[in-house]
Amino acid sequence: MKEILRRSLTGAVYIILLLSAVFLSSDAFDFLFMTFGLACLYEYKKLVRLRGYYIFAAYLALWWTFIYLVKDQQIVNILMLITIVVDVYLLVNLFTKKPIKFNTAMKFIVGLFYIGGGCIFLTMIPYKNDAFAKLLIMGIFILIWVNDSFAYLVGKSIGRTKLFPSVSPKKTFEGTIGGFIFALAAAYLMATFEELISPIQWMILATVIVVSGSLGDLIESKLKRAAGVKDSGAILPGHGGMLDRLDSLVFAAPFAYLTLNIFSYVS
Repeated sequence: MKEILRRSLTGAVYIILLLSAVFLSSDAFDFLFMTFGLACLYEYKKLVRLRGYYIFAAYLALWWTFIYLVKDQQIVNILMLITIVVDVYLLVNLFTKKPIKFNTAMKFIVGLFYIGGGCIFLTMIPYKNDAFAKLLIMGIFILIWVNDSFAYLVGKSIGRTKLFPSVSPKKTFEGTIGGFIFALAAAYLMATFEELISPIQWMILATVIVVSGSLGDLIESKLKRAAGVKDSGAILPGHGGMLDRLDSLVFAAPFAYLTLNIFSYVS
Protein backbone atom coordinates (compact mmCIF):
# COMPACT_ATOMS: atom_id res chain seq x y z
CA MET A 1 0.00 0.00 0.00
CA LYS A 2 2.83 2.37 0.87
CA GLU A 3 4.50 1.59 -2.46
CA ILE A 4 1.30 2.37 -4.41
CA LEU A 5 0.90 5.65 -2.50
CA ARG A 6 4.52 6.59 -3.16
CA ARG A 7 4.21 5.82 -6.88
CA SER A 8 0.96 7.79 -7.09
CA LEU A 9 2.41 10.86 -5.36
CA THR A 10 5.54 10.81 -7.51
CA GLY A 11 3.47 10.38 -10.67
CA ALA A 12 1.18 13.26 -9.67
CA VAL A 13 4.14 15.60 -9.05
CA TYR A 14 5.68 14.60 -12.39
CA ILE A 15 2.44 15.24 -14.32
CA ILE A 16 1.82 18.56 -12.56
CA LEU A 17 5.38 19.65 -13.41
CA LEU A 18 4.87 18.73 -17.08
CA LEU A 19 1.48 20.44 -17.32
CA SER A 20 2.79 23.56 -15.61
CA ALA A 21 5.73 23.83 -18.00
CA VAL A 22 3.59 23.25 -21.11
CA PHE A 23 0.90 25.76 -20.19
CA LEU A 24 3.16 28.34 -18.50
CA SER A 25 5.30 29.20 -21.53
CA SER A 26 7.35 27.70 -24.33
CA ASP A 27 10.56 28.77 -22.53
CA ALA A 28 9.52 26.86 -19.40
CA PHE A 29 8.85 23.78 -21.53
CA ASP A 30 12.22 24.12 -23.28
CA PHE A 31 14.09 24.51 -19.98
CA LEU A 32 12.28 21.55 -18.40
CA PHE A 33 13.24 19.16 -21.18
CA MET A 34 16.78 20.48 -21.33
CA THR A 35 16.99 19.61 -17.61
CA PHE A 36 15.32 16.23 -18.10
CA GLY A 37 17.88 15.51 -20.83
CA LEU A 38 20.76 16.22 -18.43
CA ALA A 39 19.21 13.89 -15.83
CA CYS A 40 18.75 11.12 -18.43
CA LEU A 41 22.34 11.55 -19.64
CA TYR A 42 23.63 11.31 -16.07
CA GLU A 43 21.81 8.00 -15.61
CA TYR A 44 22.93 6.75 -19.04
CA LYS A 45 26.56 7.57 -18.11
CA LYS A 46 26.25 5.36 -15.04
CA LEU A 47 24.58 2.53 -16.96
CA VAL A 48 27.31 2.33 -19.63
CA ARG A 49 30.14 3.49 -17.33
CA LEU A 50 31.09 6.50 -19.44
CA ARG A 51 33.65 8.67 -17.65
CA GLY A 52 34.03 12.43 -17.76
CA TYR A 53 31.55 15.22 -18.26
CA TYR A 54 32.18 16.05 -21.94
CA ILE A 55 28.87 14.56 -22.97
CA PHE A 56 26.99 17.15 -20.88
CA ALA A 57 28.83 20.01 -22.58
CA ALA A 58 28.23 18.47 -26.02
CA TYR A 59 24.52 17.98 -25.27
CA LEU A 60 24.05 21.56 -24.02
CA ALA A 61 25.87 22.94 -27.08
CA LEU A 62 23.78 20.77 -29.44
CA TRP A 63 20.53 21.62 -27.63
CA TRP A 64 21.21 25.38 -27.61
CA THR A 65 22.26 25.34 -31.28
CA PHE A 66 19.18 23.51 -32.55
CA ILE A 67 16.58 25.06 -30.25
CA TYR A 68 17.68 28.70 -30.52
CA LEU A 69 20.10 29.18 -33.43
CA VAL A 70 19.46 26.80 -36.33
CA LYS A 71 16.48 27.76 -38.48
CA ASP A 72 17.38 25.85 -41.64
CA GLN A 73 15.16 22.76 -41.90
CA GLN A 74 17.79 20.93 -43.95
CA ILE A 75 20.26 21.12 -41.06
CA VAL A 76 17.57 19.96 -38.63
CA ASN A 77 16.88 17.04 -40.98
CA ILE A 78 20.56 16.05 -40.83
CA LEU A 79 20.36 15.89 -37.02
CA MET A 80 17.14 13.88 -37.31
CA LEU A 81 18.79 11.43 -39.72
CA ILE A 82 21.81 10.96 -37.42
CA THR A 83 19.51 10.44 -34.42
CA ILE A 84 17.40 7.86 -36.25
CA VAL A 85 20.52 6.02 -37.50
CA VAL A 86 21.80 5.77 -33.90
CA ASP A 87 18.36 4.55 -32.79
CA VAL A 88 18.35 1.90 -35.54
CA TYR A 89 21.83 0.83 -34.37
CA LEU A 90 20.39 0.36 -30.88
CA LEU A 91 17.52 -1.68 -32.36
CA VAL A 92 19.99 -3.98 -34.10
CA ASN A 93 21.71 -4.49 -30.75
CA LEU A 94 18.35 -5.10 -29.07
CA PHE A 95 17.62 -8.07 -31.31
CA THR A 96 21.04 -9.69 -30.92
CA LYS A 97 21.53 -12.24 -28.16
CA LYS A 98 24.79 -10.70 -27.00
CA PRO A 99 24.74 -7.92 -24.37
CA ILE A 100 25.31 -4.38 -25.62
CA LYS A 101 29.01 -3.48 -25.43
CA PHE A 102 30.30 -0.12 -26.67
CA ASN A 103 33.77 1.38 -26.71
CA THR A 104 34.18 4.86 -25.22
CA ALA A 105 33.57 6.69 -28.51
CA MET A 106 30.37 4.71 -29.18
CA LYS A 107 29.12 5.33 -25.63
CA PHE A 108 29.56 9.06 -26.25
CA ILE A 109 27.94 9.09 -29.71
CA VAL A 110 25.02 6.87 -28.70
CA GLY A 111 24.31 8.90 -25.56
CA LEU A 112 24.54 12.23 -27.36
CA PHE A 113 22.09 11.32 -30.13
CA TYR A 114 19.90 8.63 -28.54
CA ILE A 115 19.16 10.78 -25.48
CA GLY A 116 20.34 14.25 -26.50
CA GLY A 117 18.82 14.07 -29.97
CA GLY A 118 15.63 12.56 -28.57
CA CYS A 119 15.18 15.40 -26.06
CA ILE A 120 15.90 18.01 -28.74
CA PHE A 121 13.21 16.62 -31.07
CA LEU A 122 10.78 16.24 -28.19
CA THR A 123 11.33 19.95 -27.54
CA MET A 124 10.88 20.81 -31.24
CA ILE A 125 7.61 18.91 -31.77
CA PRO A 126 5.17 21.56 -30.44
CA TYR A 127 6.59 24.37 -32.59
CA LYS A 128 4.22 24.32 -35.55
CA ASN A 129 3.52 27.20 -37.93
CA ASP A 130 5.49 29.67 -35.77
CA ALA A 131 3.29 28.87 -32.76
CA PHE A 132 3.63 26.68 -29.66
CA ALA A 133 1.08 23.86 -30.07
CA LYS A 134 0.41 22.99 -26.42
CA LEU A 135 -2.31 20.45 -27.12
CA LEU A 136 -0.17 18.65 -29.72
CA ILE A 137 2.65 17.92 -27.29
CA MET A 138 0.20 17.12 -24.49
CA GLY A 139 -1.50 14.69 -26.88
CA ILE A 140 1.81 12.90 -27.43
CA PHE A 141 2.39 12.66 -23.68
CA ILE A 142 -1.14 11.28 -23.25
CA LEU A 143 -0.61 8.66 -25.97
CA ILE A 144 2.51 7.39 -24.19
CA TRP A 145 0.80 7.39 -20.77
CA VAL A 146 -2.32 5.63 -22.08
CA ASN A 147 -0.23 3.00 -23.86
CA ASP A 148 1.98 2.36 -20.81
CA SER A 149 -0.93 2.30 -18.34
CA PHE A 150 -3.21 0.00 -20.31
CA ALA A 151 -0.36 -2.25 -21.43
CA TYR A 152 0.35 -2.78 -17.72
CA LEU A 153 -3.32 -3.26 -16.75
CA VAL A 154 -4.20 -5.59 -19.64
CA GLY A 155 -0.95 -7.52 -19.22
CA LYS A 156 -1.60 -7.89 -15.49
CA SER A 157 -5.16 -9.08 -16.11
CA ILE A 158 -4.94 -11.42 -19.09
CA GLY A 159 -1.30 -11.42 -20.17
CA ARG A 160 0.04 -14.93 -20.83
CA THR A 161 2.41 -14.71 -23.79
CA LYS A 162 5.81 -13.18 -22.99
CA LEU A 163 6.81 -10.49 -25.50
CA PHE A 164 10.60 -10.36 -25.00
CA PRO A 165 11.46 -12.46 -21.92
CA SER A 166 15.24 -12.23 -22.33
CA VAL A 167 15.11 -8.44 -21.95
CA SER A 168 11.87 -7.61 -20.12
CA PRO A 169 10.27 -10.71 -18.52
CA LYS A 170 7.11 -8.91 -17.34
CA LYS A 171 5.98 -7.56 -20.72
CA THR A 172 3.35 -9.60 -22.52
CA PHE A 173 2.00 -9.70 -26.07
CA GLU A 174 -1.56 -9.24 -24.77
CA GLY A 175 -0.56 -6.18 -22.75
CA THR A 176 1.21 -4.65 -25.74
CA ILE A 177 -1.86 -5.09 -27.98
CA GLY A 178 -4.15 -3.76 -25.24
CA GLY A 179 -2.03 -0.64 -24.75
CA PHE A 180 -1.98 -0.05 -28.51
CA ILE A 181 -5.78 -0.32 -28.86
CA PHE A 182 -6.40 2.14 -26.02
CA ALA A 183 -3.77 4.51 -27.45
CA LEU A 184 -5.61 4.49 -30.80
CA ALA A 185 -8.85 5.35 -28.99
CA ALA A 186 -7.08 8.18 -27.14
CA ALA A 187 -5.66 9.46 -30.46
CA TYR A 188 -9.13 9.60 -31.98
CA LEU A 189 -10.38 11.59 -28.98
CA MET A 190 -7.36 13.93 -29.14
CA ALA A 191 -8.35 14.85 -32.69
CA THR A 192 -11.48 16.56 -31.30
CA PHE A 193 -9.31 18.90 -29.19
CA GLU A 194 -6.29 19.51 -31.44
CA GLU A 195 -7.14 19.94 -35.12
CA LEU A 196 -3.63 20.67 -36.43
CA ILE A 197 -3.67 17.11 -37.71
CA SER A 198 -6.66 15.02 -38.79
CA PRO A 199 -8.15 12.04 -36.87
CA ILE A 200 -6.48 9.60 -39.28
CA GLN A 201 -3.13 11.39 -38.83
CA TRP A 202 -3.56 11.27 -35.05
CA MET A 203 -4.04 7.51 -35.26
CA ILE A 204 -1.02 7.11 -37.55
CA LEU A 205 1.01 9.22 -35.11
CA ALA A 206 -0.25 7.03 -32.24
CA THR A 207 0.92 3.92 -34.09
CA VAL A 208 4.39 5.41 -34.66
CA ILE A 209 4.66 6.53 -31.02
CA VAL A 210 3.41 3.25 -29.52
CA VAL A 211 5.66 1.05 -31.68
CA SER A 212 8.81 3.19 -31.34
CA GLY A 213 8.09 3.97 -27.68
CA SER A 214 7.70 0.28 -26.84
CA LEU A 215 10.99 -0.48 -28.59
CA GLY A 216 12.65 2.38 -26.70
CA ASP A 217 11.47 0.87 -23.43
CA LEU A 218 12.98 -2.49 -24.40
CA ILE A 219 16.28 -0.85 -25.41
CA GLU A 220 16.58 0.82 -22.02
CA SER A 221 15.72 -2.52 -20.35
CA LYS A 222 18.59 -4.17 -22.24
CA LEU A 223 20.98 -1.39 -21.17
CA LYS A 224 19.93 -1.95 -17.55
CA ARG A 225 20.28 -5.71 -17.89
CA ALA A 226 23.81 -5.26 -19.29
CA ALA A 227 24.61 -2.97 -16.33
CA GLY A 228 23.06 -5.43 -13.85
CA VAL A 229 20.62 -2.92 -12.33
CA LYS A 230 16.83 -2.80 -11.93
CA ASP A 231 16.38 0.97 -12.40
CA SER A 232 18.43 3.64 -14.18
CA GLY A 233 18.35 5.79 -11.03
CA ALA A 234 16.33 6.70 -7.96
CA ILE A 235 15.34 10.33 -8.59
CA LEU A 236 11.63 9.40 -8.84
CA PRO A 237 10.54 7.41 -5.75
CA GLY A 238 8.58 4.35 -6.81
CA HIS A 239 9.36 4.91 -10.49
CA GLY A 240 13.15 4.61 -10.61
CA GLY A 241 15.17 7.09 -12.64
CA MET A 242 14.33 9.84 -15.09
CA LEU A 243 15.40 7.62 -17.99
CA ASP A 244 13.01 4.92 -16.74
CA ARG A 245 10.18 7.46 -17.04
CA LEU A 246 11.25 9.04 -20.37
CA ASP A 247 12.76 6.10 -22.27
CA SER A 248 9.70 5.67 -24.51
CA LEU A 249 9.31 9.40 -25.22
CA VAL A 250 13.00 10.00 -25.91
CA PHE A 251 13.25 7.13 -28.38
CA ALA A 252 9.92 7.90 -30.07
CA ALA A 253 10.56 11.66 -30.43
CA PRO A 254 12.58 11.72 -33.71
CA PHE A 255 10.15 9.26 -35.33
CA ALA A 256 7.17 11.37 -34.20
CA TYR A 257 8.90 14.52 -35.50
CA LEU A 258 9.54 12.83 -38.87
CA THR A 259 5.90 11.70 -39.05
CA LEU A 260 4.60 15.22 -38.34
CA ASN A 261 6.92 16.63 -41.02
CA ILE A 262 5.57 14.11 -43.52
CA PHE A 263 2.02 15.18 -42.62
CA SER A 264 2.99 18.83 -43.26
CA TYR A 265 4.60 17.94 -46.58
CA VAL A 266 1.65 15.93 -47.96
CA SER A 267 -1.11 18.23 -46.68
